[in-house]
Amino acid sequence: MHFFSGFSLKNESYLLDEYLNKSDYSVSGFSYGAIKAFNYAKEQLVSGKRIDTLQLVSPVFFQRYAAKFKKLQLLAYTKNELAYMSQFMNSCFEPYEKKIVEHKQTNKQELEELLNYEWNLEELVELVDRGIKIEVYLGEKDKIIDVAGAREFFLEVATVTYIKDANHFLQRS
Repeated sequence: MHFFSGFSLKNESYLLDEYLNKSDYSVSGFSYGAIKAFNYAKEQLVSGKRIDTLQLVSPVFFQRYAAKFKKLQLLAYTKNELAYMSQFMNSCFEPYEKKIVEHKQTNKQELEELLNYEWNLEELVELVDRGIKIEVYLGEKDKIIDVAGAREFFLEVATVTYIKDANHFLQRS
């Protein structure tokens, strides 16, 4: 399995073990990492590599958010990165106990990509048409992404698992 981490994170896959397919032919991405996993899957197909499953766990989905929201996020990050990241991590785990996660250095460009990323339905359909099963996992109480928008969007091309009472990390307690 190839796993891609979320924004500012590394080695957080242990929190998602119950959902991840560990097959050699599976690609998974959490949050911001879902973008990376999707792009990796497209590249692998072009190069003739086998992929059976693409798992998008709490994929970033801000397509329906106003430009003003995105601008304010970038401004807050620029003004005080430490405070922004602390609030971001707290929101990821709300309403449950915060778990220990490793962090990596991040930058404004990654946040900008995350906030402005537009999922391309035609490219997702192309993956499905080429035999890749797409699985999407969403938490009902996710405070980070537009869960309703993601659910509606991905239902067209994926098996969407909507986890009642789960947060961004799919925790339920």
